[in-house]
Amino acid sequence: MDTIPVTKETYEQLSKELENLKKVERPRILQEIADARAQGDLSENFEYHSAKDQQGKIESRIQFLEDRVARAEVIEHDTASAERILFGATVKVKDLTLGKEYEYQLVSPEGSDPANGKISSVSPIGKALIGKTRGDKVDVKTPKKMIKFEILDYR
Repeated sequence: MDTIPVTKETYEQLSKELENLKKVERPRILQEIADARAQGDLSENFEYHSAKDQQGKIESRIQFLEDRVARAEVIEHDTASAERILFGATVKVKDLTLGKEYEYQLVSPEGSDPANGKISSVSPIGKALIGKTRGDKVDVKTPKKMIKFEILDYR
C-alpha cells in the first residue's frame, strides 16, 4: 500500500471530516431514510430517493477518506535548514514576466487551497519548485501559459 505524504494540518482536516461524516452525517441520513420509509409507498417517495442518493455520496466520501487517512504519512521537515525545497515548504517566488511576488506552501493534493497559497506538490508549479534552492530560476508550463519564476526564499 503506497503512502500519501500530507502535512499535519491536512491530516487533521481529513480526520475531522471523516469523524463528522461517520458520527453526524451518516446517522442523520439514516434517520431521514427511516422517516421517509415510514411514509409508506417508496416508489414515488421523493424524500426517500433523495436521502438514499445522499447516503451513497456520504458512504463514497467515507471510503475515500478512510483510504487517505490509512495511507497518510505526515511529513514534517525542518524546511528552514533544508538545502533544497521539500514537501511542506513555504516558498517565495517572483514571476519574472509580471514582476509580482507570490508565496506558496507545497502540500498534498488533498490539502491544496490555491486561494490561500497552498498548492499541490504535484501541480506544475509544485513539481517545478521541489528540489530547487534560492536564486534558481524555473520555467513552469501551466495549462494557460508558460511562467518563469525566480526562487527568492523558502522556509
